[in-house]
Amino acid sequence: MLTKTKLAGLAAGVSFLAMGSAQAVEIEYWQYVFDSRIQAMDQLIEKFEEANPDITVKHTTFPYADYQTRVVAAKVAGQGPDVVQLFYGWTDQFVNGGLIQPLDPAVFPHDEIESEFFPIVSAMKRGEDYYGLPTAVRSLALFYNKALFEEAGIQPPTNLDELVAAAEATTKRDGGGNITTAGITLDMAGQDHHWWREALVRQNGGAPYDEEGNVAYDDEAGAAALKFYTDLQTEKNVGLVGFMDEGQAAFRAGLAAMTIDGTFRLGAFANNPFEWGVVELPADANGMRSNYSSYFANAIGATATGEELEAAQKFLAYISSPEAMEIWLDVVGELPARRNVALTEANLADPVLGPFLKGLEYAHTTQFYDEAAQRQTAIDMVNRVLLEGQSIDDSLAQAAQAEQAIIDQARQ
Repeated sequence: MLTKTKLAGLAAGVSFLAMGSAQAVEIEYWQYVFDSRIQAMDQLIEKFEEANPDITVKHTTFPYADYQTRVVAAKVAGQGPDVVQLFYGWTDQFVNGGLIQPLDPAVFPHDEIESEFFPIVSAMKRGEDYYGLPTAVRSLALFYNKALFEEAGIQPPTNLDELVAAAEATTKRDGGGNITTAGITLDMAGQDHHWWREALVRQNGGAPYDEEGNVAYDDEAGAAALKFYTDLQTEKNVGLVGFMDEGQAAFRAGLAAMTIDGTFRLGAFANNPFEWGVVELPADANGMRSNYSSYFANAIGATATGEELEAAQKFLAYISSPEAMEIWLDVVGELPARRNVALTEANLADPVLGPFLKGLEYAHTTQFYDEAAQRQTAIDMVNRVLLEGQSIDDSLAQAAQAEQAIIDQARQ
């Protein structure tokens, strides 16, 4: 049997030595398919195995759409992963479903977690227990195509009025008035539901949820935010839901001048066939900014016990260490989850990373109960307006009722 060792020193990283066991231990790590994440994790596994020759990490991935179902099925079969990636918004489902286990505070001291990580790590805490740690955190920013902006003779927008003007100046249409190059992407299935919920609603004087976590956007602020968003298609004709299927695909193809996306997209956009820039999400007319911050965490699977549990703890400590965060930033583009690794002078001055880091200062982290279902209510809300002609107020009220039902169900 392995000797359990307290993995202290989370702030400075962990020194990984051979475990001294005559018998090798294999653990399994699961994440969903995202190319740059897979590349980064492969690098981390290689470094971890070099430092821990008695541990082998099997890296398993599944398509995003099937991921949660696969984790549940594996748990039912008693064959779940030893370390598993999950979106912070899935925590209640994973905890209530018995898919992950609490982190041992003797191995992952709470005071070190709370002093070293950005405060949003608290979204992984239930009661007195932490259930996972992030390698990186994410915020949103506005990506823009420099060539299209130069062609239009404009600068990147700093506020919402300038955003609309820039979208109008860069949209291209054919003889029939159909959009051939969008001024801005419209993709609620992507990151726009976060932009609407945590930025536009707040910039119109509201809040998406009240202090008890109940839906609060069914008001004038929510209606104004929804109208601003849908007007980009219905009134301004600068964007189109479903254009090239996904917003990020349209931007990567050079057929959209602007898109709102997260730090995780930096690795993918690095191969874009044009030069692009990043600025903070536009402020409102009074200079007020808001943003959304999120992360994927790594947790220890409920079925990990004995030697596999000890090996899983070592692996989790490494992939949430400063060294791992630097690699993740380089390969994936996501911001380090530790403040001292993220908030360096070089990172803050970086023209690409800087806007995302500044966004963290005024970002909000939505407390999801069922992230996929709550996202779908926002998608449906916009589609009812754009595709079915439903009124802003009626669609907003329907969305609020549907999302509140999801929240109430999760609390039972």
